[in-house]
Amino acid sequence: MSQHAIIIGAGHNGLTCAFYLARKGLKVTILEASDRIGGAAVTDEFLPGFRNSAASYTVSLLQPKVIRDMELERHGLKVVLRKRDNFLPGDDDYLLAGRGGLTRKEIKRLNPADAEGYDRYIAELEIVVRLLKKWLLRAPPNVGRKVSALPKLLSLGRDMAGLSLAETRTVFDFAMKSEGEILDRHFKGDLAKALFGFDGVVGNFASPYDSGTAYVLLHHLFGEAAGVEGAWGHAIGGMGSITQAMARACREKGVDIVLNTPVEELIVERGRAVGVVAGGKAVRAPIVVAGVNPKLLFDRLVPDGAVEPDVASRMHAWKCESATFRMNVALSELPKFTVLPKKGDHLTAGIIMAPSLAYMDRAYVDARVNGWSKKPVIEMLIPSTLDPSLAPKGKHVASLFCQHFRYDLGPDRSWDKEREAAADAIIATVDSHAPGFAKSVLGRQIHSPLDLERRFGLIGGDIFHGKMGLDQLFSARPMLGAADYRMPLKGLYLCGSGAHPGGGVTGAPGHNAAQAILADRRPWSRRQR
Repeated sequence: MSQHAIIIGAGHNGLTCAFYLARKGLKVTILEASDRIGGAAVTDEFLPGFRNSAASYTVSLLQPKVIRDMELERHGLKVVLRKRDNFLPGDDDYLLAGRGGLTRKEIKRLNPADAEGYDRYIAELEIVVRLLKKWLLRAPPNVGRKVSALPKLLSLGRDMAGLSLAETRTVFDFAMKSEGEILDRHFKGDLAKALFGFDGVVGNFASPYDSGTAYVLLHHLFGEAAGVEGAWGHAIGGMGSITQAMARACREKGVDIVLNTPVEELIVERGRAVGVVAGGKAVRAPIVVAGVNPKLLFDRLVPDGAVEPDVASRMHAWKCESATFRMNVALSELPKFTVLPKKGDHLTAGIIMAPSLAYMDRAYVDARVNGWSKKPVIEMLIPSTLDPSLAPKGKHVASLFCQHFRYDLGPDRSWDKEREAAADAIIATVDSHAPGFAKSVLGRQIHSPLDLERRFGLIGGDIFHGKMGLDQLFSARPMLGAADYRMPLKGLYLCGSGAHPGGGVTGAPGHNAAQAILADRRPWSRRQR
């Protein structure tokens, strides 16, 4: 059967893109190398009776429009909110963050002067996040394509013109400066700074005092969960429940999802992508959509000479390094933190073990010099406190999302040799905050940066399909002239996190790529002609 579109990869963005195309009547086939649907949003049973999200691990950034359009709740998705958003254990105190004024109350308890700083900071965030949200489900101005870029540039200009001078300065600060500079301006307390500073180094190999970290911080603030703006939640059954619901929505619209079928190469004829070679067989379609890292796409799948040398060179140099180490552990009991040993709602939160910006900076420097940090930045979630189905009764599972662990460890070193030592250091770091934690670990699942690349195709172990630096964002993602999801090869589109607006389980790149494809199929489209 002839196809209108082939999508490479059954990750959440590939599934999202397929749904929107099929909804408009296109015949769509998704080709997935793995034996499972979901990409990095999957749930594993990593120890008998213990299940958890394998890579991506929490819900907030998934776009409400995507949830509504795909009717994911009807297809089985259920999201529950954390009872507290974050818990930061310090040396002799802690900070809890949550809704209903809890965050401000806690910040004031630790340092009364920081309450006003919190108000100022939130007011600034609202200005910038409001602007960002306008562009999440739209292609950015395609700089370099003068005619097509003009309407978007005018739209962006109108958005900026509506800001006061003070608001424009705030937008500039968050776009260009480090999060450390901004947080130091508003807060005195280390835990308050760390609460917000964590978001700027998540999946971002950088010091909190590096330029551009303020934008990465913002990237984690535009979501919602269970209809609550800015909240974080848990998908019952783990992150795989999201992509399973998406797969059901796709199949209902007629999408064919083919597993165990790695794409080996694009078929290019007369300067146009017209299909792929997968499993040694040619599969042809006039539209080819890639949900993979753009470096993987251009280095491994696009044939030599199919694009201009400048394009091939730039994509070969696409920077991929999130310096992320991901681990799941099975626990015999809940941890007891020294600063808050009782059981409580704080154990449903994102537990951030990085009590200051200085701590985060030291972790970065350690990894930069030595390959990985012996005292890393860790966020731990215990989703079984919200979802008992993940573990046997009385026992628990925890996600450990850790920074900074470089992909390239240097000469004569490999992650195959050092992954267990790094995992031990992570466990020891948690144990320093919650004595007895190490003894409660019944088993563990380890994904070093190399493991993330091998299993999920995350080049360099980069969870975002490319660094979220200033030179790889907005109109430059993945490169100037290709920010509208249309790649520099006719018939080829990008729908993964390497496209705007970037990483996270958002569905936005998949949604936006589908809109570009559908626009190009209109009879009056220049590309169609």
